[in-house]
Amino acid sequence: MAPPVSAGILVWRRGTAGAEFLLAHPGGPFWRGKDEAAWSVPKGLVDEGEDPLAAALREFTEELGQTVSGEFVELSACRTPGGKIVRCWLVEGDLDVSRIVSNTVEVEWPRRSGRILRFPEVDQAAYFDAEAALVRIHKGQRPIIVEAIRRLAAPGG
Repeated sequence: MAPPVSAGILVWRRGTAGAEFLLAHPGGPFWRGKDEAAWSVPKGLVDEGEDPLAAALREFTEELGQTVSGEFVELSACRTPGGKIVRCWLVEGDLDVSRIVSNTVEVEWPRRSGRILRFPEVDQAAYFDAEAALVRIHKGQRPIIVEAIRRLAAPGG
């Protein structure tokens, strides 16, 4: 059986000290108060037969309540420690992160309690410089930031 595939959009903007990357913090009780290795590229599962870039754009809008456009540059796919494949596109944009509106998800919490909680899938979004983004992003997604930094530093990047 093929591993699940997620698709996401990594937005970057020009900051005073170089590129800054837009990351999303997951909502809900498990992630509350967690910062290091807790943030993510806005992403989600690709439905069967769905175009991966279309899925990435759909998920971005669902999680942040905003759209992004521009020249999308596909980055190398990476495999997370859990086995999921993440496909990601890099695009330049400067979004107002104070105005995110996320879809909601239902999760049993505490686990095996039978109690279902509903909360935003994303509770905040922020731009981080390259160094901070590498600290805050999930470890399995770090290759995405590393490649984005390399590409943006390349001539014409």
